[in-house]
Formats: sequence, structure tokens, C-alpha cells
Amino acid sequence: MAARPVVVLLSLLLFALVVRSQAGGIAVYWGQDGGEGSLADTCATGNYQFVNIAFLVAFGDGKTPQLNLAGHCDPTSNGCTGLSSDIKACQSQSIKVLLSLGGSNGRNSLSSADDAQQVANYLWNNFLGGQSDLRPLGDAVLDGIDFDIEDGTNQHWDELAKALNGFGSKVY
Repeated sequence: MAARPVVVLLSLLLFALVVRSQAGGIAVYWGQDGGEGSLADTCATGNYQFVNIAFLVAFGDGKTPQLNLAGHCDPTSNGCTGLSSDIKACQSQSIKVLLSLGGSNGRNSLSSADDAQQVANYLWNNFLGGQSDLRPLGDAVLDGIDFDIEDGTNQHWDELAKALNGFGSKVY
């Protein structure tokens, strides 16, 4: 008789662990290793709920925005627009695709609330739901922005997040 409560307790514990492990999602940074395979292949593994395209390494404080995808494509010659189909393939599998700002080599700062708004406008129009003829990743609409700010000041990032949030209802 004493074994039955133990079995029930272990079953409940196992159920709680399974439910808890499915509640979150695994994220991966893609784009900093030219040998890591395509974005579509990464998503096709079924391992990830979020893919952060890494990185927009330069932006804000008067800098020309610069995307660095480590050999996957050349954004300076519009060579990354082909990623649009990979992004859409990921999204069709219910994987959220975000653009990651900064990274370990990014030395970015925002000089003011106005600068934060300008960066938000750029991100919205070039990567999210806005309109621009110069969208670096083609016509795919990303699901959000990941802040991977490792250097620089900590000022005005909250204003950037609020400005981005003001454009739409997607928050991840």
C-alpha cells in the first residue's frame, strides 16, 4: 500500500517537469558562423522556439547601421535579401525570428531620447512591420528585437524599447 502513494507522487512530479520544460522555449543566435548552415536548416531541426539573427553591430549615436552576418551574406550589396525566404520558412514552423542588436563586438550607445526614436524608426521600417525600399533582409517581417548590449552606456535603451513597443502589439 505504501508504494502506491509514492508512484502517484512520482507520476505527478514527472508530469510537472514535462509541463514546465514545455512552458519555455530554447533560443539560438544564428549568423556569426559561416559554417553553421542556413537559417532554414537551423529552424528545421525543431530544436528552437526563437532564432535571433545576429547581429546589427552598429547603430545609434550618428552611426550608419551595419548588419554583420559573418559570411552568410553581404548586406552592403543587398546580398542578404535572400534570407527572406528562410525567415518565412522559420515563421511557418511557429518559430519567432528576431534581430539581435549589439553582440560582443558592438560598441553602441544611444545619445538621447531622440536618437532612440530614430533607431526605433529605422528598425521598424527596415526589419519589422514598417515600409522601406532598403530592407536588408528582404520583405520578411521579423517578430521582434533582441537587445544584446554588452558594451557602451546603459542610457536610453528603455526609451528605444518603449518606442519599438509603440509601433505594434508584438512583445517577446
